[in-house]
Amino acid sequence: MAIEGPFWRAIAVFRIASLVYAAVLMAQHRGYEQPVIGWLVIGVMALWTAAATFAYSIPALRRRPLLVIDLLVTMACLLATPYVQGAQQGVAGTMPAPATWIAAPVLAWAVYAGRRAGAVSAAVVAACDLWLRARTAEAPILINGAVLLFLSGVVVGHVARLAKQAEERMQRAVEMEAAQRERDRLARDLHDSVLQVLALVQRRGRQIGGEAAELGRLAGEQEAALRQLVTGGPPPAKGATDLRALLLRHGSPEVTVSTPATPMVLPTAVAQGAAAAVGAALDNVRAHCGPGAKAWVLAESGEGAVVVSIRDDGPGIPDGRLEEALAGGRMGVAGSIRGRVEELGGTVSIVSVPGQGTEVEITLPAPSPPADAGPPRRGRR
Repeated sequence: MAIEGPFWRAIAVFRIASLVYAAVLMAQHRGYEQPVIGWLVIGVMALWTAAATFAYSIPALRRRPLLVIDLLVTMACLLATPYVQGAQQGVAGTMPAPATWIAAPVLAWAVYAGRRAGAVSAAVVAACDLWLRARTAEAPILINGAVLLFLSGVVVGHVARLAKQAEERMQRAVEMEAAQRERDRLARDLHDSVLQVLALVQRRGRQIGGEAAELGRLAGEQEAALRQLVTGGPPPAKGATDLRALLLRHGSPEVTVSTPATPMVLPTAVAQGAAAAVGAALDNVRAHCGPGAKAWVLAESGEGAVVVSIRDDGPGIPDGRLEEALAGGRMGVAGSIRGRVEELGGTVSIVSVPGQGTEVEITLPAPSPPADAGPPRRGRR
Protein backbone atom coordinates (compact mmCIF):
# COMPACT_ATOMS: atom_id res chain seq x y z
CA MET A 1 0.00 0.00 0.00
CA ALA A 2 1.11 3.54 -0.71
CA ILE A 3 0.51 4.55 2.91
CA GLU A 4 3.31 2.19 4.02
CA GLY A 5 5.93 4.05 2.00
CA PRO A 6 6.62 6.75 4.63
CA PHE A 7 6.93 4.09 7.35
CA TRP A 8 9.57 2.13 5.42
CA ARG A 9 11.48 5.33 4.61
CA ALA A 10 11.42 6.28 8.29
CA ILE A 11 12.81 2.85 9.23
CA ALA A 12 15.59 3.30 6.66
CA VAL A 13 16.52 6.65 8.19
CA PHE A 14 16.44 5.06 11.64
CA ARG A 15 18.83 2.29 10.51
CA ILE A 16 21.32 4.77 9.12
CA ALA A 17 21.14 7.07 12.15
CA SER A 18 21.53 4.19 14.63
CA LEU A 19 24.43 2.79 12.57
CA VAL A 20 26.20 6.14 12.80
CA TYR A 21 25.57 6.18 16.55
CA ALA A 22 27.04 2.68 16.95
CA ALA A 23 30.10 3.74 14.89
CA VAL A 24 30.61 6.80 17.10
CA LEU A 25 30.54 4.64 20.24
CA MET A 26 33.04 2.27 18.66
CA ALA A 27 35.36 5.15 17.71
CA GLN A 28 35.34 6.30 21.33
CA HIS A 29 36.17 2.75 22.55
CA ARG A 30 33.65 3.03 25.37
CA GLY A 31 33.40 -0.40 26.94
CA TYR A 32 34.78 -2.27 23.90
CA GLU A 33 37.86 -4.35 24.70
CA GLN A 34 38.20 -5.76 21.15
CA PRO A 35 37.60 -2.81 18.80
CA VAL A 36 38.81 -4.76 15.76
CA ILE A 37 36.01 -7.29 16.14
CA GLY A 38 33.70 -4.39 16.89
CA TRP A 39 34.57 -2.71 13.59
CA LEU A 40 33.89 -5.99 11.80
CA VAL A 41 30.46 -6.04 13.39
CA ILE A 42 29.95 -2.40 12.35
CA GLY A 43 30.91 -3.38 8.80
CA VAL A 44 28.35 -6.19 8.75
CA MET A 45 25.77 -3.76 10.08
CA ALA A 46 26.65 -1.23 7.36
CA LEU A 47 26.37 -3.83 4.59
CA TRP A 48 23.04 -5.08 5.88
CA THR A 49 21.76 -1.53 6.34
CA ALA A 50 22.45 -0.81 2.66
CA ALA A 51 20.96 -4.14 1.54
CA ALA A 52 17.87 -3.84 3.77
CA THR A 53 17.25 -0.24 2.74
CA PHE A 54 17.25 -1.28 -0.90
CA ALA A 55 15.16 -4.42 -0.33
CA TYR A 56 12.49 -2.70 1.74
CA SER A 57 12.16 0.01 -0.94
CA ILE A 58 10.74 -2.65 -3.31
CA PRO A 59 7.14 -3.56 -2.31
CA ALA A 60 7.41 -7.06 -3.84
CA LEU A 61 10.29 -7.93 -1.48
CA ARG A 62 8.52 -6.85 1.70
CA ARG A 63 7.64 -10.37 2.73
CA ARG A 64 8.26 -12.67 5.67
CA PRO A 65 11.53 -14.15 4.30
CA LEU A 66 13.15 -10.70 4.22
CA LEU A 67 11.83 -9.88 7.69
CA VAL A 68 13.12 -13.17 9.11
CA ILE A 69 16.57 -12.60 7.60
CA ASP A 70 16.56 -9.07 8.99
CA LEU A 71 15.81 -10.41 12.46
CA LEU A 72 18.49 -13.12 12.22
CA VAL A 73 21.20 -10.69 11.09
CA THR A 74 20.30 -8.35 13.95
CA MET A 75 20.47 -11.15 16.52
CA ALA A 76 23.82 -12.33 15.11
CA CYS A 77 25.28 -8.84 15.53
CA LEU A 78 23.81 -8.65 19.02
CA LEU A 79 25.29 -12.03 20.00
CA ALA A 80 28.73 -10.74 18.92
CA THR A 81 28.63 -8.22 21.76
CA PRO A 82 30.49 -10.43 24.34
CA TYR A 83 33.41 -10.85 21.93
CA VAL A 84 33.62 -7.10 21.36
CA GLN A 85 33.24 -5.97 24.98
CA GLY A 86 35.31 -8.76 26.54
CA ALA A 87 35.82 -8.18 30.24
CA GLN A 88 34.02 -4.87 29.98
CA GLN A 89 30.71 -6.63 29.36
CA GLY A 90 28.23 -5.91 32.09
CA VAL A 91 29.77 -2.61 33.20
CA ALA A 92 27.00 -0.24 34.17
CA GLY A 93 26.06 2.06 31.31
CA THR A 94 27.71 -0.07 28.62
CA MET A 95 25.54 -0.62 25.55
CA PRO A 96 25.62 -3.63 23.21
CA ALA A 97 27.75 -3.38 20.09
CA PRO A 98 24.80 -2.75 17.69
CA ALA A 99 23.47 -0.05 20.09
CA THR A 100 19.96 1.09 19.07
CA TRP A 101 20.32 -0.55 15.64
CA ILE A 102 18.68 -3.71 17.01
CA ALA A 103 15.28 -1.98 17.07
CA ALA A 104 15.09 -1.76 13.25
CA PRO A 105 13.66 -5.28 12.60
CA VAL A 106 11.14 -4.78 15.40
CA LEU A 107 9.84 -1.68 13.65
CA ALA A 108 9.84 -3.51 10.30
CA TRP A 109 7.74 -6.37 11.68
CA ALA A 110 5.35 -3.89 13.30
CA VAL A 111 4.77 -2.01 10.03
CA TYR A 112 4.37 -5.23 8.04
CA ALA A 113 2.01 -7.19 10.30
CA GLY A 114 0.75 -4.92 13.06
CA ARG A 115 1.24 -4.57 16.79
CA ARG A 116 1.16 -8.30 17.61
CA ALA A 117 4.03 -9.06 15.24
CA GLY A 118 5.86 -6.02 16.59
CA ALA A 119 5.43 -7.25 20.15
CA VAL A 120 6.63 -10.79 19.29
CA SER A 121 9.72 -9.58 17.44
CA ALA A 122 10.49 -7.19 20.29
CA ALA A 123 10.22 -10.11 22.73
CA VAL A 124 12.71 -12.15 20.66
CA VAL A 125 15.30 -9.36 20.46
CA ALA A 126 14.78 -8.36 24.09
CA ALA A 127 15.16 -11.99 25.26
CA CYS A 128 18.49 -12.22 23.42
CA ASP A 129 19.67 -8.95 24.99
CA LEU A 130 18.61 -9.98 28.51
CA TRP A 131 20.29 -13.37 28.12
CA LEU A 132 23.57 -11.67 27.25
CA ARG A 133 23.32 -9.41 30.27
CA ALA A 134 22.47 -12.34 32.56
CA ARG A 135 25.68 -14.15 31.56
CA THR A 136 27.64 -11.70 33.72
CA ALA A 137 26.74 -12.43 37.32
CA GLU A 138 28.09 -9.14 38.66
CA ALA A 139 26.20 -7.01 36.19
CA PRO A 140 22.75 -5.66 37.00
CA ILE A 141 20.09 -6.79 34.57
CA LEU A 142 18.54 -3.66 33.10
CA ILE A 143 15.19 -4.03 31.38
CA ASN A 144 15.00 -0.49 30.02
CA GLY A 145 15.94 -1.62 26.52
CA ALA A 146 13.43 -4.48 26.55
CA VAL A 147 10.62 -2.17 27.62
CA LEU A 148 11.47 0.38 24.93
CA LEU A 149 11.60 -2.32 22.27
CA PHE A 150 8.21 -3.67 23.31
CA LEU A 151 6.60 -0.23 23.38
CA SER A 152 8.07 0.66 19.99
CA GLY A 153 6.77 -2.52 18.40
CA VAL A 154 3.26 -2.15 19.81
CA VAL A 155 2.85 1.58 19.17
CA VAL A 156 4.31 1.58 15.65
CA GLY A 157 2.34 -1.55 14.74
CA HIS A 158 -0.90 -0.01 15.98
CA VAL A 159 -0.32 3.25 14.10
CA ALA A 160 0.64 1.40 10.92
CA ARG A 161 -2.50 -0.75 11.07
CA LEU A 162 -4.69 2.32 11.60
CA ALA A 163 -3.04 3.97 8.61
CA LYS A 164 -3.72 0.92 6.43
CA GLN A 165 -7.37 0.82 7.47
CA ALA A 166 -7.74 4.54 6.77
CA GLU A 167 -6.26 4.07 3.30
CA GLU A 168 -8.59 1.15 2.54
CA ARG A 169 -11.63 3.17 3.60
CA MET A 170 -10.50 6.13 1.55
CA GLN A 171 -10.05 3.87 -1.49
CA ARG A 172 -13.55 2.46 -1.04
CA ALA A 173 -14.96 5.97 -0.75
CA VAL A 174 -13.23 7.02 -3.96
CA GLU A 175 -14.54 3.95 -5.78
CA MET A 176 -18.08 4.55 -4.51
CA GLU A 177 -17.93 8.19 -5.59
CA ALA A 178 -16.70 7.19 -9.07
CA ALA A 179 -19.46 4.57 -9.34
CA GLN A 180 -22.09 7.12 -8.30
CA ARG A 181 -20.86 9.59 -10.91
CA GLU A 182 -21.11 6.86 -13.55
CA ARG A 183 -24.64 5.99 -12.39
CA ASP A 184 -25.63 9.66 -12.64
CA ARG A 185 -24.28 9.84 -16.17
CA LEU A 186 -26.13 6.66 -17.16
CA ALA A 187 -29.32 7.92 -15.53
CA ARG A 188 -29.19 11.14 -17.56
CA ASP A 189 -28.57 9.29 -20.81
CA LEU A 190 -31.11 6.53 -20.17
CA HIS A 191 -33.83 8.86 -18.96
CA ASP A 192 -33.95 10.57 -22.35
CA SER A 193 -34.02 7.34 -24.32
CA VAL A 194 -34.57 3.84 -22.97
CA LEU A 195 -36.66 4.68 -19.89
CA GLN A 196 -39.03 6.91 -21.84
CA VAL A 197 -39.51 4.25 -24.51
CA LEU A 198 -40.26 1.58 -21.90
CA ALA A 199 -42.76 3.86 -20.17
CA LEU A 200 -44.47 4.57 -23.49
CA VAL A 201 -44.68 0.84 -24.31
CA GLN A 202 -46.17 0.18 -20.86
CA ARG A 203 -48.87 2.84 -21.25
CA ARG A 204 -49.80 1.94 -24.80
CA GLY A 205 -49.89 -1.78 -24.02
CA ARG A 206 -52.37 -1.27 -21.21
CA GLN A 207 -54.55 0.91 -23.40
CA ILE A 208 -54.61 -1.58 -26.30
CA GLY A 209 -55.14 -4.64 -24.09
CA GLY A 210 -54.84 -8.27 -25.08
CA GLU A 211 -51.34 -9.49 -25.86
CA ALA A 212 -50.12 -5.90 -25.95
CA ALA A 213 -51.09 -5.56 -22.28
CA GLU A 214 -48.68 -8.38 -21.37
CA LEU A 215 -45.96 -6.68 -23.40
CA GLY A 216 -46.68 -3.44 -21.54
CA ARG A 217 -46.46 -5.23 -18.19
CA LEU A 218 -43.04 -6.66 -19.08
CA ALA A 219 -41.87 -3.25 -20.24
CA GLY A 220 -42.98 -1.77 -16.92
CA GLU A 221 -41.04 -4.37 -14.96
CA GLN A 222 -37.90 -3.69 -16.98
CA GLU A 223 -38.34 0.04 -16.52
CA ALA A 224 -38.58 -0.35 -12.73
CA ALA A 225 -35.54 -2.63 -12.63
CA LEU A 226 -33.51 -0.28 -14.80
CA ARG A 227 -34.43 2.74 -12.70
CA GLN A 228 -33.31 0.89 -9.56
CA LEU A 229 -30.01 0.01 -11.23
CA VAL A 230 -29.12 3.50 -12.41
CA THR A 231 -30.13 5.09 -9.08
CA GLY A 232 -27.78 2.76 -7.23
CA GLY A 233 -30.40 0.98 -5.15
CA PRO A 234 -29.07 -2.26 -3.63
CA PRO A 235 -30.55 -5.44 -5.12
CA PRO A 236 -32.70 -7.53 -2.77
CA ALA A 237 -30.87 -10.26 -0.89
CA LYS A 238 -31.32 -13.88 -1.84
CA GLY A 239 -34.80 -15.02 -0.80
CA ALA A 240 -36.08 -11.42 -0.69
CA THR A 241 -38.20 -9.37 -3.10
CA ASP A 242 -38.85 -5.68 -3.59
CA LEU A 243 -42.59 -5.30 -3.01
CA ARG A 244 -42.69 -2.22 -5.23
CA ALA A 245 -42.04 -4.26 -8.39
CA LEU A 246 -44.95 -6.58 -7.59
CA LEU A 247 -47.36 -3.75 -6.84
CA LEU A 248 -46.48 -1.80 -9.99
CA ARG A 249 -47.80 -4.71 -12.08
CA HIS A 250 -51.31 -3.79 -10.95
CA GLY A 251 -51.05 -0.32 -12.44
CA SER A 252 -53.49 0.55 -15.23
CA PRO A 253 -55.47 3.53 -16.46
CA GLU A 254 -58.03 2.74 -13.74
CA VAL A 255 -55.52 1.82 -11.00
CA THR A 256 -52.89 4.28 -9.76
CA VAL A 257 -49.98 2.72 -7.84
CA SER A 258 -47.76 4.89 -5.63
CA THR A 259 -44.68 3.49 -3.90
CA PRO A 260 -41.74 4.99 -1.99
CA ALA A 261 -38.53 5.89 -3.80
CA THR A 262 -36.58 3.46 -1.61
CA PRO A 263 -36.82 -0.36 -1.89
CA MET A 264 -39.46 -2.18 0.17
CA VAL A 265 -37.60 -5.46 0.58
CA LEU A 266 -39.57 -8.31 2.16
CA PRO A 267 -39.12 -12.07 2.26
CA THR A 268 -40.27 -13.40 -1.11
CA ALA A 269 -43.22 -15.32 0.31
CA VAL A 270 -44.45 -12.27 2.24
CA ALA A 271 -44.07 -9.94 -0.75
CA GLN A 272 -45.90 -12.34 -3.07
CA GLY A 273 -48.67 -12.88 -0.54
CA ALA A 274 -49.13 -9.14 -0.07
CA ALA A 275 -49.25 -8.55 -3.83
CA ALA A 276 -51.84 -11.34 -4.17
CA ALA A 277 -53.99 -9.77 -1.46
CA VAL A 278 -53.79 -6.41 -3.26
CA GLY A 279 -54.79 -8.15 -6.48
CA ALA A 280 -57.80 -9.72 -4.75
CA ALA A 281 -58.88 -6.31 -3.43
CA LEU A 282 -58.64 -4.81 -6.93
CA ASP A 283 -60.65 -7.73 -8.33
CA ASN A 284 -63.40 -6.82 -5.86
CA VAL A 285 -63.29 -3.22 -7.07
CA ARG A 286 -63.74 -4.30 -10.69
CA ALA A 287 -66.48 -6.80 -9.77
CA HIS A 288 -68.58 -4.60 -7.47
CA CYS A 289 -67.82 -1.02 -8.49
CA GLY A 290 -68.21 -1.25 -12.26
CA PRO A 291 -65.74 -1.04 -15.14
CA GLY A 292 -65.17 2.71 -14.82
CA ALA A 293 -64.31 2.69 -11.11
CA LYS A 294 -60.99 4.18 -10.09
CA ALA A 295 -58.67 2.68 -7.50
CA TRP A 296 -55.54 3.91 -5.78
CA VAL A 297 -52.84 1.70 -4.28
CA LEU A 298 -50.49 3.40 -1.83
CA ALA A 299 -47.52 1.61 -0.25
CA GLU A 300 -45.62 3.03 2.71
CA SER A 301 -42.78 1.73 4.87
CA GLY A 302 -42.68 2.55 8.55
CA GLU A 303 -40.73 1.40 11.58
CA GLY A 304 -40.79 -2.37 11.33
CA ALA A 305 -43.92 -2.46 9.15
CA VAL A 306 -45.11 -2.09 5.58
CA VAL A 307 -48.57 -0.62 4.99
CA VAL A 308 -50.44 -0.99 1.69
CA SER A 309 -53.82 0.68 1.28
CA ILE A 310 -56.27 0.12 -1.57
CA ARG A 311 -58.91 2.82 -1.97
CA ASP A 312 -61.69 3.07 -4.55
CA ASP A 313 -64.38 5.56 -5.49
CA GLY A 314 -67.18 3.01 -5.64
CA PRO A 315 -70.51 2.99 -3.81
CA GLY A 316 -69.05 1.43 -0.66
CA ILE A 317 -70.00 -1.73 1.18
CA PRO A 318 -73.41 -1.80 2.90
CA ASP A 319 -73.42 -2.61 6.59
CA GLY A 320 -73.42 -6.36 7.21
CA ARG A 321 -72.58 -7.23 3.60
CA LEU A 322 -69.23 -8.83 4.46
CA GLU A 323 -70.82 -11.02 7.14
CA GLU A 324 -73.53 -12.13 4.72
CA ALA A 325 -70.93 -13.03 2.09
CA LEU A 326 -68.96 -15.08 4.61
CA ALA A 327 -72.07 -16.89 5.76
CA GLY A 328 -72.98 -17.63 2.16
CA GLY A 329 -69.62 -19.27 1.50
CA ARG A 330 -68.12 -16.43 -0.53
CA MET A 331 -64.53 -16.08 0.73
CA GLY A 332 -63.30 -13.16 -1.39
CA VAL A 333 -62.51 -10.77 1.47
CA ALA A 334 -62.31 -13.26 4.31
CA GLY A 335 -60.06 -15.75 2.51
CA SER A 336 -58.25 -14.03 -0.36
CA ILE A 337 -57.46 -10.87 1.58
CA ARG A 338 -57.86 -11.18 5.33
CA GLY A 339 -56.93 -14.87 5.63
CA ARG A 340 -53.90 -14.57 3.35
CA VAL A 341 -52.53 -11.53 5.21
CA GLU A 342 -53.09 -13.06 8.65
CA GLU A 343 -51.12 -16.14 7.57
CA LEU A 344 -48.23 -13.78 6.82
CA GLY A 345 -48.44 -12.29 10.32
CA GLY A 346 -50.19 -9.11 9.23
CA THR A 347 -53.52 -7.42 9.80
CA VAL A 348 -56.29 -6.06 7.58
CA SER A 349 -58.64 -3.20 8.30
CA ILE A 350 -61.56 -2.24 6.06
CA VAL A 351 -63.26 1.13 6.18
CA SER A 352 -66.26 1.71 3.91
CA VAL A 353 -68.74 4.58 3.76
CA PRO A 354 -71.79 4.19 1.53
CA GLY A 355 -71.45 6.50 -1.44
CA GLN A 356 -67.83 7.38 -0.63
CA GLY A 357 -65.92 4.23 -1.52
CA THR A 358 -63.93 1.65 0.42
CA GLU A 359 -60.40 1.55 1.78
CA VAL A 360 -58.61 -1.69 2.60
CA GLU A 361 -55.43 -1.27 4.66
CA ILE A 362 -52.93 -4.14 4.84
CA THR A 363 -50.19 -4.00 7.48
CA LEU A 364 -47.30 -6.45 7.37
CA PRO A 365 -44.21 -6.79 9.59
CA ALA A 366 -40.96 -5.85 7.83
CA PRO A 367 -37.30 -6.41 8.75
CA SER A 368 -35.74 -3.46 10.53
CA PRO A 369 -33.37 -1.38 8.34
CA PRO A 370 -29.59 -1.34 9.15
CA ALA A 371 -28.51 1.02 11.91
CA ASP A 372 -26.71 3.32 9.44
CA ALA A 373 -29.52 3.35 6.87
CA GLY A 374 -31.18 6.41 8.44
CA PRO A 375 -34.85 6.83 9.34
CA PRO A 376 -37.44 5.20 7.08
CA ARG A 377 -39.03 7.44 4.52
CA ARG A 378 -42.78 7.77 4.67
CA GLY A 379 -45.24 9.81 2.80
CA ARG A 380 -47.36 9.80 -0.31
CA ARG A 381 -45.89 10.30 -3.72
